[in-house]
Amino acid sequence: MAPGQQDRVSAPPYIPSVKLLTWTLVAGTLLVAGALHDGQPPQPSAGQAFSTPAAPTVGHTARAAGSAVQPLRPSPPLRLRIPAIGVDASVSKLDLDAAGALQPPPADTPSVAGWYGGGTSPGSVGTAVTTGHVDLPTGDPGVFYSLGSVTKGDTVEIDRADRRTAVFTVDAVEVYDKERFPDDKVYGGSDRAELRVITCGGGYTKNDGYQGNVVVYATLTAVR
Repeated sequence: MAPGQQDRVSAPPYIPSVKLLTWTLVAGTLLVAGALHDGQPPQPSAGQAFSTPAAPTVGHTARAAGSAVQPLRPSPPLRLRIPAIGVDASVSKLDLDAAGALQPPPADTPSVAGWYGGGTSPGSVGTAVTTGHVDLPTGDPGVFYSLGSVTKGDTVEIDRADRRTAVFTVDAVEVYDKERFPDDKVYGGSDRAELRVITCGGGYTKNDGYQGNVVVYATLTAVR
């Protein structure tokens, strides 16, 4: 994808499900490469991947460190924090436009993360999907520029409208080529409260932009 160019995304049938969104949810629509791109965001090491190569079956994703807790009732997220990389961002609800494409977070608000509002609320049963820019058309870093440096055991905190804070522990961080993006593994439903945090990653070219996605897998392990 050329700098500033945005692809469109087909409407997902429902969330959670086995096949919800495609890699273009993030790589194409949300996270454009900066026109002044210089250098590359951090990428996860092989040691941060799941210990077994096989994709988890739906409803039985690998457990995070520590015991999972009782899931919460649905409530919209308001703020997302990843202390390990200094992220403290407001969360905007992402909707579909008239053409069935997922609208991205505003490019002029780099500190804002997005949540697909048609899906699972973070902290509720299922797979909640959050996304954000890795960088902007100006070349400035986006909210998830450092997402690739998150490691297993780090936490993701999400403040919700019901005044509860859902705390997730990271199970794994993986990077996928856009042509081999594992839809079922990333977007598959779960019988527990799980979270995905996604941004662009992998290789980068000026003509095509980022070649893949960084995906953080996390499981609810505390509620405040």
